[in-house]
Amino acid sequence: MLSAFGNAFRTPDLRRKLLFVLLIITLFRLGSQVPAPGVDVGNVQSCLNDVQNDGIYSLINLFSGGALLQLTIFALGIMPYITASIILQLLVVVIPRLEALKKEGSAGQQKITQYTRYLTLGLAVLQATGIVALARSGNLITGCEENLLVSQGTTTFMVMVVTMTAGTAVIMWLGELITEHGIGNGMSLLIFTQVVATFPATLWQVQKTKGWWIFAVVIGIGLLVVAAVIFMEQAQRRIPVQYARRMVGRKMFGGSSTYIPLKVNQAGIIPVIFASSLLYLPAMAVQFNQNSDAVWVEWISKYLVRGDHPLYMIAYFALIIFFCYFYVSITFNPAEVADNMKKYGGFIPGIRAGKPTEDYLSYVLSRLTAPGSLYLGTISMIPLVALVLIGANQNFPFGGTSILIMVGVALDTLKQIESQLQQRNYEGFLR
Repeated sequence: MLSAFGNAFRTPDLRRKLLFVLLIITLFRLGSQVPAPGVDVGNVQSCLNDVQNDGIYSLINLFSGGALLQLTIFALGIMPYITASIILQLLVVVIPRLEALKKEGSAGQQKITQYTRYLTLGLAVLQATGIVALARSGNLITGCEENLLVSQGTTTFMVMVVTMTAGTAVIMWLGELITEHGIGNGMSLLIFTQVVATFPATLWQVQKTKGWWIFAVVIGIGLLVVAAVIFMEQAQRRIPVQYARRMVGRKMFGGSSTYIPLKVNQAGIIPVIFASSLLYLPAMAVQFNQNSDAVWVEWISKYLVRGDHPLYMIAYFALIIFFCYFYVSITFNPAEVADNMKKYGGFIPGIRAGKPTEDYLSYVLSRLTAPGSLYLGTISMIPLVALVLIGANQNFPFGGTSILIMVGVALDTLKQIESQLQQRNYEGFLR
C-alpha cells in the first residue's frame, strides 16, 4: 500500500491530479467554516455546544459536514444536487423526452446534466428559504432559545438565502472541476469529505459521554461493520455472455465471451436517502405545528420523530427494502439489456435470446436485490440500535449513511487510482 502511494506521487500527471483534488477539498472545507452574512456566530456556537441536536435535519447536516447548523455559506452542502440528480433519474423513466436524451449518448447526457444544474439551484433556493426561516423563528436547533440571526429583517433574510444558493452553485462547480481535472467523481468526493469531517468529532463524543470501555467496543464493532460493507459492496453476480461469430464483409467479428456484473447492492445508497427523506416529511410537519393540539401532531411526535421507537425502526427498515426494489427496477431494464444482446449476437449460455433472457435477468436481479436490501436495512439500523442500547445520537459513526458513503467512495476512488497506476506498469492499491 505504501509503495503504491509512493508510485502515485512519483508519477507527474497523477501527482498533479491528486494535489489538485486536495486543493479543491481544502477550499471546500474552508467555505464550510465561513458563516453567512447576518449570522450571530456566538449564539450559534453556544447553542451547538449546549444542545445535542438529533432533529429532522441530521441527514442534511451530515452531508454538509456540520455546516448546516452553523449557517455557513456552504450550509446546504451537496444535498440539493443529490436530490436533483435523483429526481432527474426518476423523470427519465417517466418523460419520453428525457429518455430520448439519455439514449443520444454524451450530447444527451450533457443536456440532462444542464437540467440537473437548473433543478439544483431551484431546490437550493427552496431549502435555503426554509432553513433561514427556521433559524429566524428559533426552530432550527432544538432547545435553543438564542437569536441565531443578528437581525430579523427581510434584507438579512434575502441576503442569507442568496448567499447559501450561491454557495451551492460554487460546490457544483468545484465538484465538476475535480471530475474534469482530478481523480474520481467530484460530487462523490465532496460528499465523502463532508462525512469524514464530522466523523472524528462524532466518534470522540462517544468516548466523552460513555467512557473508554464503550469507546473500545464501538471501535471493534466499527471495524467489523467496515469489513462487512467492503465485502458486500464488492460482491457481484457475473452472468456469462457469449457473442456468436459473424462475418461482416471480409472480416470476422464476435466469438468473444464476457459477463454482465450485477452487484448485490445494485441500488447503492439511494434507498437510504429516499427512506430518510420520506420519514422527514411528517417530522417536518410537526416542526411547523408545534403549538397545535391536534391528535396527529401528538402521534407523530411520539412515534415518528426520534429513532428510538420500534415503530420508527420498522417503518425505516420497510421503506429501505421497498425503495431498494423500486430503484433497481427503474435503473436496470432487463428487456433493454436482452434486446441489446440479441441485436449484437450475444446470448447467455443455456438461455435462449429474447424473452427467455429477459425473464432470466429479472429472476437473477430479484434474487440479488433481496440480500442487498436486507444488507442496506441492517447497516442503516445500526445508529438506531446504538441510540437504544448506549444512548448515542442518530449520527452514530459506524453505521447508516456515513459508513456507506465513506467505504463506497473510497473504494471507487482507489480503483480509479489503481487503473492509472496499472497503465504505467505499477502495482495497484488493491493487490
